[in-house]
Amino acid sequence: MAVKIRLRRMGAKKAPFYRIVVADSRYPRNGRFIEEVGYYDPTKEPSVVKVDAEKTKKWIANGAQPTDTVKNILKNEGIL
Repeated sequence: MAVKIRLRRMGAKKAPFYRIVVADSRYPRNGRFIEEVGYYDPTKEPSVVKVDAEKTKKWIANGAQPTDTVKNILKNEGIL
């Protein structure tokens, strides 16, 4: 099972809001997920990011691969 840490799009049309989730890579972007580890709101100024560092580090230690966008978010938050 290839596990990814990725963004799940929420919110209205033209007003995106993302949840950072751990999901099997075979499932669709907004489909089933294993666990929610945070959220990202790019519509606010500055962007709002809240990530549970312990859960994220645990999943990365267990082999979950963050996508490029999530990797950038985690680096900016100081988790990676």
